[in-house]
Amino acid sequence: MLKKTIFFFYENWKIYTILIFLIITFLSLYPLKEQHNIPGSDKIYHLIAYSALTIVIGLRKPSNYLLLIVFFSFYSGLIEIIQPFVNRFSEIEDFIFNNLGILIGLSFGIMLNKLFNKI
Repeated sequence: MLKKTIFFFYENWKIYTILIFLIITFLSLYPLKEQHNIPGSDKIYHLIAYSALTIVIGLRKPSNYLLLIVFFSFYSGLIEIIQPFVNRFSEIEDFIFNNLGILIGLSFGIMLNKLFNKI
């Protein structure tokens, strides 16, 4: 069952990546009516979102995967620059946790690829 699920994401990695990318973009740029008083309380969400974005990249490792990783990193920085214009916080810590999530997701995907290629 798990192997079938992994194979499904392996085969449909482009659709999954685009979908997660669009969700991250929407949630990051959706204007808030008012900002929350606790900046920094959302770091785990950044970590999870960007890990989810790149796990299938590591699993599939397409020929341009390093270019995708660099693009996602720059894009997360661009989002942080744009956020103050939509009544959101812009924090360097968000950018750091985004990139940490990118590395965790990529690493976990690569480990899954190696694990399931041996089975």
